[in-house]
Amino acid sequence: MDRSIRVEIAPVWAFQRSDTPERLEITLGLLSDIRNTGKLSEAAARAGMSYRHAWNLLIRWSDFFGTALVERRQGSGTSLTPFGDKLVWAAERLEARLRPLLQNLAQELQTEVNQTLASGRLELRVRASHGFAVPKLREILARDGESSVDFRYVSNSNSLVSMVENSCDLAGMHLPQGELRGRMLAMMRGWLDPDQHRVISFVTREMGLIVGKGNPLGITHCQDLLRPGVRFVNRDPDSGTRILFDQLLAQHQVQGAAIQGYSHSEFTHAAVAAYVASGYADVAFGVEAAARQFGLDFVPVLTEDYVFLCHTRILDHPAMGRVLSAMRGAEFARAISGLPGYRVKEPGVVKTIREMFRSRG
Repeated sequence: MDRSIRVEIAPVWAFQRSDTPERLEITLGLLSDIRNTGKLSEAAARAGMSYRHAWNLLIRWSDFFGTALVERRQGSGTSLTPFGDKLVWAAERLEARLRPLLQNLAQELQTEVNQTLASGRLELRVRASHGFAVPKLREILARDGESSVDFRYVSNSNSLVSMVENSCDLAGMHLPQGELRGRMLAMMRGWLDPDQHRVISFVTREMGLIVGKGNPLGITHCQDLLRPGVRFVNRDPDSGTRILFDQLLAQHQVQGAAIQGYSHSEFTHAAVAAYVASGYADVAFGVEAAARQFGLDFVPVLTEDYVFLCHTRILDHPAMGRVLSAMRGAEFARAISGLPGYRVKEPGVVKTIREMFRSRG
């Protein structure tokens, strides 16, 4: 029987006024559900509380801030005030930034606790960038009781280095299809040994420009980012998406320094999408799923293959067998079908390095 410990870490929003010792903790998920549903009764049900309790909380929170967080209109349900809306967007931006970091910290603590208690044994170390498909695989493995796989979210380059240096067993890597694929493979060539390493197919994902609903600025091309007044938010310099974006700019002879906001970076696809959705930027470059998550529009640019790299010796490990089985399963296929812009592509199929280098996607 699996008696391992699982760890989750979630942020708590606490506010304190300078003129009172009162400390207020707010369940911002309730406000988010009010914004999304327009009904306090439905938001309260989702939060597992009564309508009366939810309304009393809103009154208390409004009294604390000295301004209303929601407003009710006869026949129109409940909506957030501009202040309530600002709180929700701040929370969503922060969550998008912190989610992979908190999951990494939780995994680190979980591994240490289980090894100390001898209730679990670390078997397989996975290092991959934080997108949407890898967390789905992680969720399926967790539901199946698979606690011996150590998932950590790192950049493309860091996952590759970790595998080569034997500090991880399975390294996530995303490769553009088409013309830019050769450039990315050239960067990897010196790190991989055709006899010692293998490639595991996983998914494809659509990459492009994340823009406001209805694309109000009519942004359709990288060169549009140079237009005066267009505000861009970038991915972090170590990320594979940032490397890909810089290659796209070079391909279209666009200088990054000429783009307003090019130096402002965020750690995840969801974080840059949240920046656009909250009005702090007009456009970002990322996956379609992030755009749709925040009700934004998406201009497709190219398709990426997301694969895993591993040492040949790990393929016969029981934990790897369970991971491959989850990749190939119907549950994973259903989960991916629900992600806009994602498709399974020969999930769990093992290929040689030479096959990867021959393929243009």
